[in-house]
Amino acid sequence: MASSRPIFLSYVRNFIFGVEDSLVSTVGLLAGLSTADVGRGDIITAGVILIFVEAFSMGSGSFLSERSIEESSPKQSGGVRSVVDAVVMFVSYFLAGLIPLFPYIFWQPAAAFPISIIFTLLALLTLGLLSAKILHTKLLRSAVRMFVIGGVAVFIGVMVGAVLK
Repeated sequence: MASSRPIFLSYVRNFIFGVEDSLVSTVGLLAGLSTADVGRGDIITAGVILIFVEAFSMGSGSFLSERSIEESSPKQSGGVRSVVDAVVMFVSYFLAGLIPLFPYIFWQPAAAFPISIIFTLLALLTLGLLSAKILHTKLLRSAVRMFVIGGVAVFIGVMVGAVLK
């Protein structure tokens, strides 16, 4: 049982990292594009490209780093763990990226902008609570930390979008 804990933690770490990074980077990009008055079609195109490319990048980065650790340890797991870590990272990043993108698919940027931010910040709060529950850490601290980081990403995206407008 004790040997499964590090594997479980590795999967949880990849899930949390994938969801958090996807939410933060996607909402930051979309908020910046919306602030810069980029058209709805271009916002959606950029968002979809970001989600696919970054999900693959994060998944392959997870695979390569875990694989390097596996190869350096005396007990090799045959690469299964690194593959599962990569899949967890890819899927979590991909699915979470749809949350901030979703409003832009159904509404014009002016309406989608605040909805996207609200959905994303709520998802980050939920992720903070879920990760605290799973990892037995402080619920409020974890949720607020995720919320603040997401808020900073939105702020950065809006500021850069305003400058480039």
